[in-house]
Amino acid sequence: MPQTPVKSNQRLSIRIDASQKELLMRAASIQSTDLTEFVTRTSVSAANAIIEQHNRLELTEQDTSYLLDLLETPPAPNDKLKAAAAALPLHT
Repeated sequence: MPQTPVKSNQRLSIRIDASQKELLMRAASIQSTDLTEFVTRTSVSAANAIIEQHNRLELTEQDTSYLLDLLETPPAPNDKLKAAAAALPLHT
């Protein structure tokens, strides 16, 4: 099977039992790729999905309503916020 060239040659060693390796090899064969390419592609895809899910903010309907209400009618600034705003440099 053709190998995909990589810019660097980093290695990752993992320990798996024989049945897991057989399963991975079978899946790689079905997709007409070698084990390294299959494991790399599927692992990176899964990692990206996990990171995307972690970075996504999901609000309940109640939280969404609360946030929209705050954006439409923000509370009056308190003394700390006024002091922080006054401390900012003026941009001209």
